Amino acid sequence: MERLAPALVVAGLLACAAGLLFERTWAVLPVGRFGESLLLMGLVALLAWPLVRLRDWRWADAMALAWGVLLAWLGGVAGLLGAGVLCAGACALGSLLPGAGRPLPALLCGLAMLATLAGVSLAWPIHHPWTWGPLLVGLAAWRWRALRTLAQMARTEWHEAVGTAPRAAAWTVALLGLASSACWPPTLQADDLAYHLGLPWQLTVNGRYAMDVRDQVWSLAPWASDVLHGIAQLLTGQEARGAVNAAWLLATAAGLWRIGAHLGLEGRARWGVLALFASLPLTAGLLGGMQTETAATAVTVGLVAWLLEPGPIRGRAWGVGLLVGLLFALKPLHGLAILPVLAWAGWRRRGQPLAVVPMAGAIGLALVVAAPSYLQSWWHTGNPVLPLFNHVFQSPWFQTAPFDDPRWHAGGGLALPWRITFDTSAYLEGWDGGAGFVLVALGGAWLLALVQARTRGLAIAASLVLLLPLLGIDYVRYMHPGMVLLLPVLVAVLQPALAPRLLACVLVAVCGLNLAYVANSNWLLHVGAPKRMLAAAGRDAPLFARYAPERSVARQWRSEGHAGEVLLMTRPAHAEYAGQGHSPAWYSPAWMAIADDANRDASGMHWQAVLRRHGIREVVLDTENGDQALRAALASMGAERAPLDGDAEWWRLPATDAPQ
Repeated sequence: MERLAPALVVAGLLACAAGLLFERTWAVLPVGRFGESLLLMGLVALLAWPLVRLRDWRWADAMALAWGVLLAWLGGVAGLLGAGVLCAGACALGSLLPGAGRPLPALLCGLAMLATLAGVSLAWPIHHPWTWGPLLVGLAAWRWRALRTLAQMARTEWHEAVGTAPRAAAWTVALLGLASSACWPPTLQADDLAYHLGLPWQLTVNGRYAMDVRDQVWSLAPWASDVLHGIAQLLTGQEARGAVNAAWLLATAAGLWRIGAHLGLEGRARWGVLALFASLPLTAGLLGGMQTETAATAVTVGLVAWLLEPGPIRGRAWGVGLLVGLLFALKPLHGLAILPVLAWAGWRRRGQPLAVVPMAGAIGLALVVAAPSYLQSWWHTGNPVLPLFNHVFQSPWFQTAPFDDPRWHAGGGLALPWRITFDTSAYLEGWDGGAGFVLVALGGAWLLALVQARTRGLAIAASLVLLLPLLGIDYVRYMHPGMVLLLPVLVAVLQPALAPRLLACVLVAVCGLNLAYVANSNWLLHVGAPKRMLAAAGRDAPLFARYAPERSVARQWRSEGHAGEVLLMTRPAHAEYAGQGHSPAWYSPAWMAIADDANRDASGMHWQAVLRRHGIREVVLDTENGDQALRAALASMGAERAPLDGDAEWWRLPATDAPQ
């Protein structure tokens, strides 16, 4: 098989080229966005050049600083400060755990503990800057020596990593920074506006989270990711999504570096793994939103890196339990997908005596970290995973038919990697090529990894992490953690099979192809949001006006003391209104029924009663949508239209129409 290795690698590359040609994927290449990416990398290189030329900095160091400055300027200094305090407190707390003496395990374990602490207390009105701020700063002050040690370790590891291959490091930092540009725009994606923003803004505005599924049926779904976004946000009162996601990006890169070291990769090959990760279209695509896969990828990779550390697992058992629990607390699918990794880790250590007490403690910790959202959902609705499996639990808060999304059942069988690569739009809200080309271009390396004894175990485990989430639904986003975990295994096969120059050429070719199609991973990148954010000099308002006028209303509503409820008839974009926003959509069966009933009365009298009964003071309408009955009600009630940029109308009811 070793003799066939180069031929298999070449076969994968040729298959990828054939797919691009015969599947006509070249026809959907976002040429303009690709050009913008190259220009942005050139701009950062230009910013870094004075440090390299005049201060003798290394290119990787100078560009890392330049990307960080751009993140602070365009993504928001306040958000970066909030995320920084969160991560410092997490590292301080995580460093207390036995075995978590390195920066990445300390950070991830600390985040798991903070997410649990917040999760069990979400309903209590104690979540304020003056509670979380002193707590996190106090932890950092208490564990200052440990934090200083972790910082020195991180700095030393970075310095040594760049020193192994300075040129490869520079190009990889350029790609990681380019991916981080997706963190610049404000939160604009549909699921975030309808759901994920709800918890952070309720903590920020109300100091607590209302366990209420009437306006959002997903309100009690596993919330660990949103909780961590919420903690970072309430520290400064400004959204910290971009900065928190940037932290997850760096954590994933650190975990991949450690896995590469354990697999025996040389410096340039390890940087190649990071470059592949940074170039994957979904890496940047996910950074623009609040979906759980960004966090799950970091935790999955970090957990595997920790499991590969030499020495008995006993000292790390509790930390492993924390991270497994955190994956379940992010989403049930992530927790189930990690089980093959745990089985593989157990098999690797099958000759060691079983540590019963540490294992029992790990299982107990995993349950404690994972449980809060499931228990709350079960208590409030009768279904621990509402709205999933409601045909089993029969909760009155949602339909009892099996929950399913018919869009994501394209199938594929053994051809699934091919179809995901070249027919991506059938598996993702994106365009073809938006999943990247690793599965086909490096398909030969994947096959080799599965059969070679040196890589077989981890390759099988990573493949299962990739494929298991697709058993119930053919949705590419869910396989991203597994795809990233597979990358160091693929490069570990390529390194001995190819000469160093040829290996570099293969990695550059795959990274370049991925980079060309990054904008096809979601609509936000497809419209060039990072470029628009740069053109707006970091101001959110132009993007709100163009893509989410509901957010402009929310900003004004908060500035006026958020008096009264808000009805949004444009789309379900009510999450930011901290429990006082309502949208008639499938997320809220109750409001769907109310709106359907009220629309039957063309005179608008029924709508008048609804608006008064629910204390609605603000109404946002779609300019192109009729809503004639509601318009009649607004006219009869003396509503005034407020100025609002974008394709929406903002109507304000007089105070006299407040509920009695």
